[in-house]
Amino acid sequence: MTIKYSIIIPLKDEEGNIHELIHEIEPVMHSQPESWELICIDDGSKDQTPAILKELKKTKHYLRVVVFAKNFGQSSAFDAGFKTAKGEFIITLDGDRQNDPQDIPKLIAACQNHDIVCGIRLKRKDVFLKKIISFFANKIRKYVCQDGIDDTGCSLKIYRKACLQNLKLYQGMHRFLPALFQIEGYRVGQIPVNHRERISGKTKYNLFNRSFNTIADMLAVRWMRLRKLDYIIEKEL
Repeated sequence: MTIKYSIIIPLKDEEGNIHELIHEIEPVMHSQPESWELICIDDGSKDQTPAILKELKKTKHYLRVVVFAKNFGQSSAFDAGFKTAKGEFIITLDGDRQNDPQDIPKLIAACQNHDIVCGIRLKRKDVFLKKIISFFANKIRKYVCQDGIDDTGCSLKIYRKACLQNLKLYQGMHRFLPALFQIEGYRVGQIPVNHRERISGKTKYNLFNRSFNTIADMLAVRWMRLRKLDYIIEKEL
């Protein structure tokens, strides 16, 4: 069966969020006329996340589960999901339920004229420090990478898989996918989306793993943009 949409969710110790998140996703995707699948990537969870996914798979025909041998990070989880996905379009969101599945139809509509559409969290429901770190990180990245995207930290995005297949991910580079799409000449868009408070579990991100360690990645993306081959063939004899 041809699948139109693949939803990818990286999970790390999210035992308190999985049931409710899938419960929210189901009616949203069932309202779409096209077929879909849900791919959950367990990124080395130490809690009951893998066991819950195994049990859910018994009754959820659309659910596919990929279990990592240990924690490899979000870039690896997304990459594994991208390569596993069968859909024409790939939708990503976090497993902490802060992304709202009700926004998925808006992304689907917007992606008809784009190759990637990024969500913008206009009203962040995070602690003050996290919002400040994200604000400055986005400002600096937007200036250095010149991608014009307001919020690359929002995992709620939709991609055209044919475009993703032409890109190679490296550790930490999932945050710069909009810029990488632009470098390849693909159409990039963004729309405002809802953002919710985390109800269960703990955030995996802090000052060090969300800002300082991305400087080298950011400079690498800028180098790629500046050094991109740009030539015109006049004719072939």
